[in-house]
Amino acid sequence: MSPTPLVRGKAPHTLLRELLDEQAGPGGAFDPAALRELDRDEAFPAEPCRVLDEFGLPAHYVPVAHGGRLGDLAELIRLVRSVARHDVTVAVAHAKTLLGAASVWVADDADQAGALGRRIVDGQIVSWALTERGHGADLLAGELTAERTGTGWRLDGEKWLINNATRADQLCVLARTGRSGDARGFGLFLVDTRALAPGSHERLPKVRTHGIRGADISGARLTGATVPASAQVGPDGAGLEIVLKALQLTRTVCTGLSLGACDHALNLAVRFAAQRRLYGRLLSELPRVRRILADAVADLLLMEAVSEVAGRAAHALPREMAVVSAVAKAYVPGTADALIADLGELLGVRAFFTEEYADGMFAKLERDHRIVAIFDGSTDVNRHALIKQFPLLARAAARRGPDREGLAAAAALHTPLDPLAPRSLTLAGNRGCSVLQAVPDAVARTREEITAGTAPAALGPLLDAFAAACAELERELAEYRPTFEDVPAAAFEFARRYELCFAGAAALHVWSHRDARAGPPSPLWAEGRWLRVCLARTLRRLDRPAAAQQDAAEALVEELVRTEGRGMTLLSAR
Repeated sequence: MSPTPLVRGKAPHTLLRELLDEQAGPGGAFDPAALRELDRDEAFPAEPCRVLDEFGLPAHYVPVAHGGRLGDLAELIRLVRSVARHDVTVAVAHAKTLLGAASVWVADDADQAGALGRRIVDGQIVSWALTERGHGADLLAGELTAERTGTGWRLDGEKWLINNATRADQLCVLARTGRSGDARGFGLFLVDTRALAPGSHERLPKVRTHGIRGADISGARLTGATVPASAQVGPDGAGLEIVLKALQLTRTVCTGLSLGACDHALNLAVRFAAQRRLYGRLLSELPRVRRILADAVADLLLMEAVSEVAGRAAHALPREMAVVSAVAKAYVPGTADALIADLGELLGVRAFFTEEYADGMFAKLERDHRIVAIFDGSTDVNRHALIKQFPLLARAAARRGPDREGLAAAAALHTPLDPLAPRSLTLAGNRGCSVLQAVPDAVARTREEITAGTAPAALGPLLDAFAAACAELERELAEYRPTFEDVPAAAFEFARRYELCFAGAAALHVWSHRDARAGPPSPLWAEGRWLRVCLARTLRRLDRPAAAQQDAAEALVEELVRTEGRGMTLLSAR
């Protein structure tokens, strides 16, 4: 299966978006009516996945170094977003191969990764067999075992609630190789299910789910399954470490699912608001509705800023990804859930229809998206991971040493990136968080722009308030003292505010590293509109007073209505 080539210089996500928009027409694989029927029947979306295979999407799950087209993690996130804006179930079902393969990319054995890369490009499916019945996210409690044999390993045990466990040819299995409770007592094994002896591999039944009904959420049981020594991924005892590093990539890619779901929700809500009349006026003309839409635009663009910076940070700031990925995974899906709920209020009863309005797609996407916050660690799991790094972040902040060069590469969305190097990922954020540490730099640059007349004066009060909020967060971080027992609720609230400051900072860095040579600004970028509404929204969520940005919000709502939500992206021309 050969990857789809670039056409007239178009980015892959643009080509995929155009293809899927075409396939969303009557009779196409992404026709909403057809997707509704698949959901109703809880059937796997085989035909939509076939379209993605023919496009060459599997090649984008494989790093360039291993024979694929994954050269920019942010571009992969955009591809996932393009699929999810039509159907989250299809995106989840197809992109799972990346999750299954990510550990092999992190381990970076050239022969093993190259062989797997070729299989994926040819269409083979890979499943990540991590979780077990009764243990959930507690990977240290895993009971599936791997014991050495004369020629390799014997695997025994069960993995459950695994995406594509039934359809996958390859299982990347986390197995216990040492004593209970030993973090170094786990190994990873790439198991080719087709090569196993009869009776040693059993596919467990599909689990019925509330959302993503058609996805293959099932399990696998291994009984005396023998694999060669070459199946081991990474060195002895490194299984859990490799998984935790791979999660930094997969959690970041999950943000594309949320962005796509929000694109879809906005499109449905705006179309409804532009047609429905109430009190003699269109809904889209009512002040309360416009406030809901303005907040939704601000939240979407903040999520996109976090997603873009996080995706690019995997290349430019890999030693900070333990922090960045946890923040992105906690902030983006949670914000998306709230955005979708608010738009559901706007739709009223139509948000619950399964057929009458827009083929029931709003109700479906709302159900489907709920699972995204749980994938690869729930919001609380990711906040807990962030909290554990607070002492490291405080020490790094005290050193005042952000990686300015790496941050510039992460925030300048128009610039090329160095190749992805997963082996550079680390388990903890010893390097701190440059996105937040460099807020004073971005504030100073933007103030200079205001003085020079290249940024709107309306940004001034917002910069002052946001800088003060970040400074207060830094002071609290320096005073934070970890507990050795249960983490208090106050720490989780602090983590939430850290995420909000990170989001505002990501937006500010994207603005301050924009391409100054670009042509006339788009409606989003003109007069700093998107940044103004994003900073004001962030400050309100931090319970800090913010100057009203009514003119900017109104202009963005007009653009939202004009494009039915399709123009709401920071990737629009500067």
